Amino acid sequence: MIRCCIGFGIALALAAQTPPHVARAKEIVYAAPDSLDTSIGLRAHIERYRTDRTALTRYYKVDEAPQRIKAFRRFNNSWLKTLAVLSFSSLPHDAQVDHVLLTNIIQLDLRRLQQVEERMTEALPLLPFAPEIFELIDNRVRVEPPDSPKIAATLFRLEKQIAGLRKEIPSRKSTIKPTTANRAARLAREFLTALKEWNTFYNGYDPSFSWWTAEPFAKLGKAMETYADDLREKLAGVPKTDLDSILGDPIGAAALRDELRFELVPYSPEDLVKIAEKEFAWCDREMLKASRELGFGDDWKKALEHVKNLYVPPGQQATLVRDQVFEAIDFLEKRNLVTIPAYTKDIWRMRMMTPAEQRINPFFLGGEQIIVSFPTAEMPHEVKLMSLRGNNIHFSRATVHHEVIPGHHLQTYMTQRFRPYRRAFETPFWIEGWALYWEMRLWDLGFPQTPENRIGMLFWRMHRCARILFSLNFHLEKWTAAQCVDFLVDRVGHERENAAAEVRRSFEANYSPLYQAAYMLGGLQFRALHTELVASGKMTERAFHDAILQSGSMPVEMVRASLLKQPLTPVFQSSWRFYGQP
Repeated sequence: MIRCCIGFGIALALAAQTPPHVARAKEIVYAAPDSLDTSIGLRAHIERYRTDRTALTRYYKVDEAPQRIKAFRRFNNSWLKTLAVLSFSSLPHDAQVDHVLLTNIIQLDLRRLQQVEERMTEALPLLPFAPEIFELIDNRVRVEPPDSPKIAATLFRLEKQIAGLRKEIPSRKSTIKPTTANRAARLAREFLTALKEWNTFYNGYDPSFSWWTAEPFAKLGKAMETYADDLREKLAGVPKTDLDSILGDPIGAAALRDELRFELVPYSPEDLVKIAEKEFAWCDREMLKASRELGFGDDWKKALEHVKNLYVPPGQQATLVRDQVFEAIDFLEKRNLVTIPAYTKDIWRMRMMTPAEQRINPFFLGGEQIIVSFPTAEMPHEVKLMSLRGNNIHFSRATVHHEVIPGHHLQTYMTQRFRPYRRAFETPFWIEGWALYWEMRLWDLGFPQTPENRIGMLFWRMHRCARILFSLNFHLEKWTAAQCVDFLVDRVGHERENAAAEVRRSFEANYSPLYQAAYMLGGLQFRALHTELVASGKMTERAFHDAILQSGSMPVEMVRASLLKQPLTPVFQSSWRFYGQP
């Protein structure tokens, strides 16, 4: 009896020390600064915007959650309101550029939120359970005490609801697009991943939660996985065992125009297709010249096959790439084309790409570390040969400088040291466009010394034209992913496995919809700017290239506005027809 009283007294004492529950706010209320100190320029404020936005991104786990969309709308509109009260005309030109860039990226974010909301609404008939999952996840993030019996009932009911949805699938086949079904399957898996994190947070740490929810949660997880498989197999038409088929999720013409508006590209998607076709025609003519020099006449695909089979034996690819890095550096320095800090020549690294990675990226990736594709011993024989041929000596020589110097490694080094805050405005038109521009510039300067060298460079240039054509036609819903693969094989001469990996990377690896088009288009923008400033004698080659690298990442038309000190307004409209009439 005494022990019981003592235990009861301890329990009362502990209960007295437990603070009363205080519910957190249902919504995050964000306010940008009421005013900005422009005497220090806008750098500090852009860094604050980026830091606050990153924090908000970490807080919300699921992009499609209404709570997230509402919070980001409030965040973006708060910053637009603050920017609107600034005296734009009193800002120095460099700060005006930053003002335009910050306004531009906020407006893009608002348009993308609208797109996410619309695409979720389109998929919602297949995912009617999503709102309750969002609520469970949101309550966990806000650390709300779980009502375990109620949660168990919810999980049990959702499992039964999904079982009913599976039975309805055959009747939906005529009304649901395969790409929408595939999107719903992807989202169902993403929701399940978020639910697993939700369960891990409570399970074991709250005995009551585990007692109530262990069985219904396990059954719900299995039901969601099966439902996602059924959506992909029975509505999207991809068998469960088929891991190679590519569907993607085209965004449509309106969303493409939104993306082009952010990139300050005044051409329509249809105009860009015409530009790619004109550039492709140039490649065709040059490829025929090289083919004839090699004795293959007008059958340039035979000349391409000859070049593909010029690969190094296993074990020698790393040495080849190392030597090609220094060959490019030597070419640049002898012609005084760009400043290359000695440090950048020493700190780059290399690693070999795994077979799994090569399913998405069959070619090189780069930066401070160049990631090299080459077959490994355990690859199937056919795949091994495709990797060998797709990463031959001359294809490699045409891309190593793209990845290291003067491409992504030099580029990243400079953007981390000059105006690093502008990485908030990062765009593939600047990143990939710069590296592609150098492929064009080096061609003009005689870097390819042999017909095989030229075919290596032309293969990639044709590939960049093809990227514009297949990615835009896909997002305009004119081509399927399978048609994109066939196009790369038939029109460019890709190995089929490599073509499939390229398309898979484009549409299923979280790249922005204009990313693949940005290589060639960004390169054409930089080439037009070179004509305007260097060919005219206004800048030297080296000064021009250094100025671009030190300006920071941003849409190329704003690089032009910065270099030319072009008069700006808060509402900047793109007008630079860098390619003339397509």
